[in-house]
Amino acid sequence: MDSSQKLKPFSTNVFFLVVLFSTNFLTFLFSSSLYSPCSITPSTTHVAAVDYPVSDNVVNSQTTTDLPSEFISFTSPQLLPFGFTTNFDSDSIIPPVGHPCNFFANDLSRYMSYRVNGSCPDDELLAQKLLLKGCEPLPRRRCRPTTPHEYQEPYPLPASLWSTPPDSSVVWTAYTCKNYSCLINRKRNQKGFDDCKDCFDLEGTERHRWIGSKSEHNELDFAIDEVLEMKKRGTVRIGLDIGGGAGTFAVRMLERNITIVTTSMNLNGPFNSFIASRGVVPLYISISQRLPFFDNTLDIVHSMHVLSNWIPNTLLHFLLFDIYRVLRPGGLFWLDHFFCVDKQMEEVYKPLIESVGFKKLKWVVGKKLDRGPELREMYLSALLEKPLRNHG
Repeated sequence: MDSSQKLKPFSTNVFFLVVLFSTNFLTFLFSSSLYSPCSITPSTTHVAAVDYPVSDNVVNSQTTTDLPSEFISFTSPQLLPFGFTTNFDSDSIIPPVGHPCNFFANDLSRYMSYRVNGSCPDDELLAQKLLLKGCEPLPRRRCRPTTPHEYQEPYPLPASLWSTPPDSSVVWTAYTCKNYSCLINRKRNQKGFDDCKDCFDLEGTERHRWIGSKSEHNELDFAIDEVLEMKKRGTVRIGLDIGGGAGTFAVRMLERNITIVTTSMNLNGPFNSFIASRGVVPLYISISQRLPFFDNTLDIVHSMHVLSNWIPNTLLHFLLFDIYRVLRPGGLFWLDHFFCVDKQMEEVYKPLIESVGFKKLKWVVGKKLDRGPELREMYLSALLEKPLRNHG
C-alpha cells in the first residue's frame, strides 16, 4: 500500500472535523444573534398607538389591526431559552389562551388596554364577560389589579369561617351592592333574580345547610355526615365544589378536616373575595373549562344548583366526564339539587348521567316545593361513585 493511500483516511477525518466545527460555530453565532436568555428583546411588530414592546422573542407573530399588541405578545409562541426540550417536545411554549378570545376583538381591545408594569383598569365586569364567552384563561398578565381602599387583614381562623368580612376587603365597582349589609339583606329588599341571593347571610340559610340527620331535612337534602359515612373514615380528604356560592360547603368540610376547593363566578356579588375571606380556597373558572386537576386524584366532587338544565346537553356531558376523570376510583360525586322540568328527567338527564358510568349510591327525584306543582319543576339529588375499574 503506497503513502497516498495511507494518508486518505486521515485526510477524510480532518475534513469532517472541520465541517463539524464550522457548522457548530455558525449555529452558535446565528442563535446568539436571535436570542439571549438574559435579556428582553422587543419585537419589531407593533400595533398603532401602543408605546411598549409587543413581545419578548415572539415566534411567528402576526400583525393585525384588530387585536391588541399585548394580546399578540402573550398568545404567540415563546422560544425556550435553552432550545428544544423533550418535556414540551418543542423549542417553544405556546400559552394556553382560549381561541374564542379572537372572536371578541372590541371587548378584548378594551380589556387589554393597560400599561405594561402599571395598574390594571378596574373592569371586573368586562373580564368576567370575556371569561364566560370562553376567553380563558384571561390574557391580561402584566399589570397590577386594583386593591381595596383601606384594606384590612382577614379575621383569623376559625373565627373567619362564620364571620362576615370587612367591607374594605372588596373592590365594589362591579356590583349593585356596595357593602356586605346590602348583600345580606338583598333577599328581603331586592326584587328580581340574583345568583345565590341568600348566600352572604351567614346567620340565615347558610348556617343550616348540609347538617342534621335524615329525619330533620327534606329527602332531597343530603347531610354531609351521612354522605361521609358511605366511605371508610378518613378516606375523603380532598375535593372540589363546583359553583359553590359563598363557600359554605368547603367550610363545613374544613370543620371535618377535609380540604375543598370551590369554583365560583362573581355574578353580581364578590363571591371569590368572600370565599377567600372565610379561609377556604376559591377557584375562578367557568363550567366550560377543563377542571385543572390530574386524573384520578380527588376524593369527592360536589355541586349544588349550578349543574342544571340551563347547560347545553353536550357541554353537560363533557363536564360530567371531566368530573369522572378527576375523581379517584371509589371517589364520590354528589349531584345536589339538579334542576329540570317535566319529562326532561326521564327522557334526557337520567340516561345522560347514567351513560358516564357512575355507580348509584343514592338517587332521589322530587318536586321543587315552591313552584313545582304548577310549573312541573323538579330536582334530582344523587350520590354517585366512580367504580374501581372502568367498564366498556
